[in-house]
Amino acid sequence: MSDETPQQSGLPTATQVALANVVHDIELAAARAGWDHAASLYALVATQDLLDQDDLPADIAGQLRQGWDGTPEHLSAIIQEDLPEDDLEELLGHLAWPDSVVGAALTVERIIVPPEVEEQAPEDPEEAVEFVSSHPSRQDVRLAAGVLRGGETWTAVRARAFDQDDKVGSGSNLVPALVDALRASFAPVEDEEGTPHGAPTGDAPQE
Repeated sequence: MSDETPQQSGLPTATQVALANVVHDIELAAARAGWDHAASLYALVATQDLLDQDDLPADIAGQLRQGWDGTPEHLSAIIQEDLPEDDLEELLGHLAWPDSVVGAALTVERIIVPPEVEEQAPEDPEEAVEFVSSHPSRQDVRLAAGVLRGGETWTAVRARAFDQDDKVGSGSNLVPALVDALRASFAPVEDEEGTPHGAPTGDAPQE
């Protein structure tokens, strides 16, 4: 029997699998809601921790148990709010989470074009948006990205032109800028004296 850890063998860890599963669940839920939606933010919380809460309503506990695989790594997504599209990455960088939140996820729709088209875009931001939005080679995509405090990341990408569940691409580093912005929301914050510390503690965000 091999003594290799999952990292040494190249296999995903249970935590990585749990993150990938919850990101795909989030993307599927967004797909069922349809296109042309605002960006949505989710807190990722250990399902077992939620079920351990004495004040958890019975109907919610029942729903959680139906989807729980019985492992401590299993994650549940708690939707927070819709986010404005302007300066989304900057906004994410100013978030802070209570300790009960082990990760965060985001769904957002984007327009992408080939690199050569990006190079042709005007320098003016508004004109560039109009140029890209009206370009015949544009593609509408939905991104579902998730990160954990431990550094694990996962992203699922669905193209509007191939809007099928079996056409969703996924990977750990598909949208680095968005993932980095989400990760920044878990960076240690500094108090008034400049001493770094963790994110504020508190109850898990509620739906």
